[in-house]
Amino acid sequence: MLIDYWRFARAHPRFLAFGFFLAFLSSAGQTYFIGSFGADIQAQFDLDPGSWGRIYMLGTLASAFVLNWSGALLDRYDLRWFSTAVLCGLVGACLVMATVSSPVLLVLAIFLMRQFGQGLTSHTGITSMARYHDADRGKAIALASMGFSTGEAILPVTGVYAAQTWGWQQTYLGVAAVVACAIPVALWLLRGHGERHAAHTRKLDDAIESGQGQPGYTRWQMLAEARFYLLVPAMLAPGAIGTALFFFPAEITSAKGWSLLWLTGNYWVYSLVTIGITIYAGTLIDRFSAHRVVPFYLLPFAAALVVLALWDHELAVWPYLGLMGICFGIYFPGFTALWPELYGARHLGAIKSLTTAINVFSTALGPAFMGTLLARGYSFAFVMLCFAGYCVFSTALLAWALRTPRR
Repeated sequence: MLIDYWRFARAHPRFLAFGFFLAFLSSAGQTYFIGSFGADIQAQFDLDPGSWGRIYMLGTLASAFVLNWSGALLDRYDLRWFSTAVLCGLVGACLVMATVSSPVLLVLAIFLMRQFGQGLTSHTGITSMARYHDADRGKAIALASMGFSTGEAILPVTGVYAAQTWGWQQTYLGVAAVVACAIPVALWLLRGHGERHAAHTRKLDDAIESGQGQPGYTRWQMLAEARFYLLVPAMLAPGAIGTALFFFPAEITSAKGWSLLWLTGNYWVYSLVTIGITIYAGTLIDRFSAHRVVPFYLLPFAAALVVLALWDHELAVWPYLGLMGICFGIYFPGFTALWPELYGARHLGAIKSLTTAINVFSTALGPAFMGTLLARGYSFAFVMLCFAGYCVFSTALLAWALRTPRR
């Protein structure tokens, strides 16, 4: 398996590095990085946790609505120009974050960070891997997705240290400078992309003319199928529930009687398992297709939530994070590869922008929903078991949807 990855990486070093690079750079707008400055932001603008959560939710929801349009532009413009525009937007977002002076402007800053960071930067890198690699799509997505895990493992700690040393807004000035320097690197990694895109287009056209391929669904044709709506609940679960769990570590430790340092200090378990499963899942997808790998990916997540609900011993943090890592390790490459398998690659930018927008939307609602349930007096164990039940129900719908033939 590792030999296959090594050979594949040697055959496409620059383009795979481009996908990894953009996934890593998207960390600037991801919850795990922005959240590391939460206490400093609340102190500077005199916000309570509820107000900070609502500001974050508003900016994220606005980003989700716009991303449905902006992400589709990837189908219309050259990847080199589109990537440059997206990274320039991320530089601007970091500068706004570094100079924001009021809670109202903070909503705008969060919107820009989520739009150009979590949204478009990750969308551009991962969608490009899915579009231009057919036979090795699973491995390409798996290698690029490790950029997320790498950022998650090292950047929150780096951000906290930088904020304590220079201040959180000065840290974002540094992030803006890093992203600006990354633009020429990204363009260098895309050298020769014009020939790659031309060959990809000819391959699609030849397959259609020979009767061996399909034109590919448009976004509206995908939305006209009932099957898509059966997939949505399973697609939402990792973003909504996972973000809520990472957004409320203090509530978890309070309910379980653990220390916050113990919980966050063991996040390496999640990252390590996610990377390992991602590599393995990429090989399985190339061998058996995403259709056969994805259907039951939420069951480990359901088991993780049951462990978190019923087991109070501090060692429960390891199976909890490990089982969650199994789910996310399959989710990243699995669902990205599933869309071109179901709907073709010609309009993949538009389709993937819609699914990414839905996921961003879920990351905004998940923490708000969990916080509301806890605030209304529901026990932590009850909330976790409800989430586990949702995962099982979504698994049944997902398995049914993937057995439904296309219209």
